[in-house]
This record gives sequence, C-alpha cells and structure tokens, in this order.
Amino acid sequence: MRTTSPLLHGMRATETITPPHTAAELAALLELLRAQRPRIGTVTIGHSRDAVSAAAAAAFADAWEGEILAVVDWPEEAASWLRPARRFTAGHPDAWVVAGIPLGWAQMSRRLRHSTGWRPTRTFGFASVTRSAALAGPGTLRGLRGAAFDGGTWEIGPGLITFFPPRTGRGPSPDDRAVTAYGPYGDRFRGAGATEAWAPGRGRR
Repeated sequence: MRTTSPLLHGMRATETITPPHTAAELAALLELLRAQRPRIGTVTIGHSRDAVSAAAAAAFADAWEGEILAVVDWPEEAASWLRPARRFTAGHPDAWVVAGIPLGWAQMSRRLRHSTGWRPTRTFGFASVTRSAALAGPGTLRGLRGAAFDGGTWEIGPGLITFFPPRTGRGPSPDDRAVTAYGPYGDRFRGAGATEAWAPGRGRR
C-alpha cells in the first residue's frame, strides 16, 4: 500500500462555477455509454456539491435506463477524500459517471488512483471534468472519456485531450479531431472541431 499522500497541497478552489450542462451534452454522454461493449448495465454517479454539478448528475440519473448503484458527492476541500472515494468504488459498477468542479475532481481522482481499484478507462464525464486533467497530474485521468457542450465527445490521453465533433450523416473524419495539450504549457488547441468544446461561445483557439 502506498504511504505518501496523493493530494495536491497548498491549492484552493478558484474555479468554483461551471457552465450548466446542455441537452446535446447529456444526449452524447448517454450515447457514449450505450455504445460500450461489453454492455454497461450498472453505474455509480459522482459529482461536486455545487448546484450545477448536482443538476448534471441528477439529469443523467433521470435519463439512464440501467441500474444506478449509488450517487456520491464530494467537497472541494477535504482532509483526504478517502470516505467519498470508498463510497464511489463500492459495489463494482460497470462504469462511473462524473460531473464536477476542476480542483475537487482532481483531488478526488488522485485519491481514487492511490487508494482504490478505480479505473479512468471505465469512467465517463460531463464537459466540466476536462479542466481537471492538468491538475490531476500525468496519467491520473488517462483513458477517461466524456461529452462536450456541443454534443461532441472527448478522450483524455497522455498529456493531451482529443475532441471529436458531434456525429453527422457523413461520419467522423480524422480531420475533424481537435487536440488540446495540458500540463506545464497550459491548454493549446490545434486542428478543427474545437468549437464549443468547453463552453458555449468559446470558439476555436
């Protein structure tokens, strides 16, 4: 068992408001989970305690047709995040669904990787959680996937996040992908398809 603390010390939540989720975002998230094989039957939902994250989690719970094992929330600041981490991983769901403010989810995910059997490759998030990638540190969220505000999708990789535009009749094209690098150099978008990735009206960089 690891003995060093996984938590980010000396940091306080400064980004405490996230834009409300959109109908297109929720629909894309549901479609993403339904498309998984083996089929996802049970989920655990996790969210920050702010009203926007709680509303996103509730909307997903109302729309999900499978079984929900638990709905777990966590604070933005805590001594260890160990109690919510254990509740989040109890019951061994097929997948986890997350909505949250960046720093709180970064702290929670670091605790999950350090102290539980949680796997980001079985986790799906609302658009807000992409902002946690750099804070959480290298590899912590690698493999986590989710939906963007415009109904597109994204996947966190090693030092980058790849965004895919909403599905169209012609199908996806490699030229449609947009990649943002995260880490010490901040967020940098390149390629097409980055519009509306984080918030409505943000546009391409």
